[in-house]
Amino acid sequence: MDREGYTYLPNVESNRCFGCGPANPSGLQMKYYTDGKSVASWLSVPSHMTGWRNLAHGGILATILDEIMGRSVIYFASKVPMTKSMEIEFLSPVITGVEIKAEGKIIREDGREALVQGVIFNAAGEVCARSKGRFGLYTLDFMKKKGVDTEMYEQWFEEMKKIRAAAD
Repeated sequence: MDREGYTYLPNVESNRCFGCGPANPSGLQMKYYTDGKSVASWLSVPSHMTGWRNLAHGGILATILDEIMGRSVIYFASKVPMTKSMEIEFLSPVITGVEIKAEGKIIREDGREALVQGVIFNAAGEVCARSKGRFGLYTLDFMKKKGVDTEMYEQWFEEMKKIRAAAD
């Protein structure tokens, strides 16, 4: 699948997130890219994440959609996203071990909440699953007051600021 025109969005190597953490050997280890309009990730669902035979488990597809939508919020809104709700349509099977593309973008944002869209495409470009999610948008200060370790978000926001500045 074509990645031309996309810029890599760096991750934090110590990140242990199930969806995107490079330090989580059991996770999806998603990598993110942007074309300035959306955030995308190309990945293959590992065979140990099957639902039936060689089909990706629906919960894993939901995780991929949640991750791509959340990273879209991090990149475009520069806020800490917290999923409030998600609606998912599963349209076509996703085969494990075959590359797919997940893409997310903000549909609407008011500073406190964002409506975000996520889509999973197969190698032929067909939509396999799509979602809409409502995300609460939080500042680093708010999260710190709640006891959340924000160091990773601070690093991401700094990197995203540099990438957006270079694109302007």
